[in-house]
Amino acid sequence: MDHVERFMATVRRRPVDRPCTWLGMPLAEAWPGLLEYFGVGSDTELTELLDDDLVPLEVPYHSPTSDAIYSAFDFTGQGPGTGKDRTLTTEGFFAGKTSPACVDDFDWPEPGRYIDPRECRRVAADAAAGHAVLGVVWSAHFQDACAAFGMQNALMAMYDAPELFTAVIDRITRFYLEANEIFFRATAGHLHAVLVGNDLGSQTGLMLSPVLIREFVLPGTRRLVAQAKDHGLVVIHHSCGAIRPVIPDLIEAGVDVIHPIQARAAGMEPAGLRADFGDRVAFCGGVDSQYLLVQGTPAEVRGRVRELRRVFPTGLIISPSHEAVLPDIPPANIAAFIEAAHET
Repeated sequence: MDHVERFMATVRRRPVDRPCTWLGMPLAEAWPGLLEYFGVGSDTELTELLDDDLVPLEVPYHSPTSDAIYSAFDFTGQGPGTGKDRTLTTEGFFAGKTSPACVDDFDWPEPGRYIDPRECRRVAADAAAGHAVLGVVWSAHFQDACAAFGMQNALMAMYDAPELFTAVIDRITRFYLEANEIFFRATAGHLHAVLVGNDLGSQTGLMLSPVLIREFVLPGTRRLVAQAKDHGLVVIHHSCGAIRPVIPDLIEAGVDVIHPIQARAAGMEPAGLRADFGDRVAFCGGVDSQYLLVQGTPAEVRGRVRELRRVFPTGLIISPSHEAVLPDIPPANIAAFIEAAHET
């Protein structure tokens, strides 16, 4: 099997020659150590050396306030800059407001002004040839809605000002639908899958009730998933934390792969997920990046990966349990995870 065939077979829960793997998306601070350890000069060379299956491709986005689409909204009014952080703890533009009419008072960015289709085509053409290309569009409409108010205010607004919260999250969803359409059209023929999502869980449970998720979050999720499916793309849905109660809802919304199996979160045990949902959806993740990859030995990492292979002979993209590989993960443990996943 080649990389694309292996990825597609895994997503469809069909037999594979070996497990599909994804290194994830190392932070800038982690790359020097990885490149030095493996003796390569670039991320592309590392992908080839590791024989990894997926290559992430982020949406090129450049506005006066952000160089990352996941922080496109300046809800705190901090002004021009090139920051990439979404602020949830600071009060946002809509804090204290209640009328849905005020949704138009915010200066919403226009995706067409800040996404250049030519740049999208260029980065897509530069992606590692022969690998499954994952468009990292995020489209985190719920997390952005929380930033629009400030996290605590947003959760209260669902009760105190539900019409305003709905108007804000719908407007954010519209932004992502417009942005994704530009990106999908520009990269047609290059992408195999997209990564969308919102963090809905904590270590021990959901951050808000399934009822609220179904009322306020999932309508936008369904629209974003349907759009990607219309472009023939596999949809990987990201949410950190203990999200087991809403996995059936994500499956119903059309999600193909649940990411990232946060290994130490409540209810996210791989065997249970496989037993309850493995005939309806694939998964991605499972290699604990909270403790195992950071403090474990290469032998312990190999043992965990071999266990994952026994539980999921297919239907699992073996990957760290968080896509952002941090510099505190020893490269030797990355090597062990890949080697064990690729053992014959």
